[in-house]
Amino acid sequence: MQHNHLDYVEFPAAHIDKTQRFFELVFGWNFTSYGPEYVAFDNAGLTGGFYAKDLCSESERGGALLVIYSQNLEDTYEIVKQHGGQIVKEIFSFPGGRRFQFKEPSGNETRCMV
Repeated sequence: MQHNHLDYVEFPAAHIDKTQRFFELVFGWNFTSYGPEYVAFDNAGLTGGFYAKDLCSESERGGALLVIYSQNLEDTYEIVKQHGGQIVKEIFSFPGGRRFQFKEPSGNETRCMV
């Protein structure tokens, strides 16, 4: 841990089990369960967790937006869809690269970019 640096991030998840399984299968994250209402993740570039709450993080409502780097955007897009991710913005170009946006099974919005 470093003084004044981000250390950990937490997100709500209505379906912790589905959210955990999604990120394990699609992105290879590791999880540690702390009971039915909390699960921590690592091997994701930043450590964090999901807590049981019938809410989700959506950028249009001011929520945090996870951004995940992919070396092959099309492959990641297909894997996200195969494992229940809901595509909310198809692949598009922006200054600096290409990206798409999806919601994981609990509704938290995430962006993948290359």
